[in-house]
Amino acid sequence: MVDPHADFVDDYIEAASAIGAPIVAVFETHVQADHVSGLPGVVERTGATAHLPVDAGVTFDHVPLADGDVVELGNTIITAIATPGHAPAHHAYSVADRRRGSAEPWLVFSGDSLLIGDVGRPDLHVVGDARGQARLLHASLRRLLDLPDHVVLHPSHYGGSVCGRALSGNPISSIGFERAHNPLLTIPDPDLFADAVLADAPPRPADQERIIAANRLGEVGAPA
Repeated sequence: MVDPHADFVDDYIEAASAIGAPIVAVFETHVQADHVSGLPGVVERTGATAHLPVDAGVTFDHVPLADGDVVELGNTIITAIATPGHAPAHHAYSVADRRRGSAEPWLVFSGDSLLIGDVGRPDLHVVGDARGQARLLHASLRRLLDLPDHVVLHPSHYGGSVCGRALSGNPISSIGFERAHNPLLTIPDPDLFADAVLADAPPRPADQERIIAANRLGEVGAPA
């Protein structure tokens, strides 16, 4: 599982049971600012192992992943890709499947870095250095664009989220489609990119500080 939401833990458990797929690992791309994480609830009910970026600042038991670290789950190979910018500690996770006869990734969970038609906003997790975070995000997006065009893109948000500004309502895309159609990926200069992503930012999420604090503590049943 990647970036679960506290409101849907029951649904995740039921869906996994229905298809006979035990949940053994939960990955957070970063400490969420707009919703309470379902990771603690999933871990408590399934015994799954929690994985987060190194230096995420959480206080609960987890496996800290550095850039390039690999988690092998049977035939599934997950590789952490450091993509700071939306948050200082942020990973994307590429996924390969040995059954396909190659270690080449076939999908990537991008969290709040590369979104569909947009990118993650860089001003939620820092105080006073949003431009610096925006420049980091620019470099992180270049890393994701090193992936092949066919790689399927699964971001953590789509239309309606305040973590971006012009998100598509489509929840799935591809690296190639975003390369061709995402206007923010066409800006080569980090400073011009920062100007673009910081313009007309939507309001911050309601109760952002409370949500971040709850997600750092990892308390089961924290109000969403």
